[in-house]
Amino acid sequence: MNYGNYKERVKIPEESPAYPKQSNFVLTMINTMVEEAFESGNNQIILDTNINGEFPLDNINKLAAPLIESWAATVFGNISKISGNKFNLINIEVGANRTDLADVVLQFKRTNAEQLNPLYTTGSVDIKSTADTIKNSGKGPNITSFAKIRTAYLDDPDFIFVILSIKYHPYSETNPTTGMAKGIIDLHDFTSYDFKYLSELDFSINPALGTGQIQIKDIHYVEVTPRTTWELIQLLDKKYVNSSKRTFEDWVSEAMKRKWIK
Repeated sequence: MNYGNYKERVKIPEESPAYPKQSNFVLTMINTMVEEAFESGNNQIILDTNINGEFPLDNINKLAAPLIESWAATVFGNISKISGNKFNLINIEVGANRTDLADVVLQFKRTNAEQLNPLYTTGSVDIKSTADTIKNSGKGPNITSFAKIRTAYLDDPDFIFVILSIKYHPYSETNPTTGMAKGIIDLHDFTSYDFKYLSELDFSINPALGTGQIQIKDIHYVEVTPRTTWELIQLLDKKYVNSSKRTFEDWVSEAMKRKWIK
């Protein structure tokens, strides 16, 4: 990214040398918690109704998305309530509204090998869902705005932002007791990754929405590229400036407004 006359004024974040290990730890814990939930049989969301006939599956993705977010929050929340759990998860916070950057924030507390001061690690999780019965359902979702995520990484260079995407198969049954329609959201696969390491080719910025929306091309098939927080911010800036309808002057205006430059 060429910052021109602003090169010496751009604020440069410096992440901790421990960031890669912390990111790997958070991803490992999330993957293991979700995998164990699946293996234990806790991988269905059941919707009993008082309606006759088939459960309506048209546009099921609009109903399933918030339910799957709640399912994941419940899985993490139940674990956090167990004192001394093997995941070192001590607390979770659920996003208050749809505009929050993360759906769930996970807080971990670990003690290092020397049993000295505890190490606290926080992972912010954005939960996405895709239906295998709807073509391209959730394949290329909006993640968040360019300005919001850039500011988040500048404010906290060690910000761990995880994308957790869950695949599901919806189907309809009849409740044998009531004879009424029952909907089943069967969760069967998932993937997760640290957004900071998402490869350059796997995401873009749509300039038509607000300050620009981060969009992943195919959420279940991505490559990762290790990079620093500063390298990510430069990549975000480059994609913003190179997107249609945006110019370097637009970037300067945002930078001034959000105090990205000194």
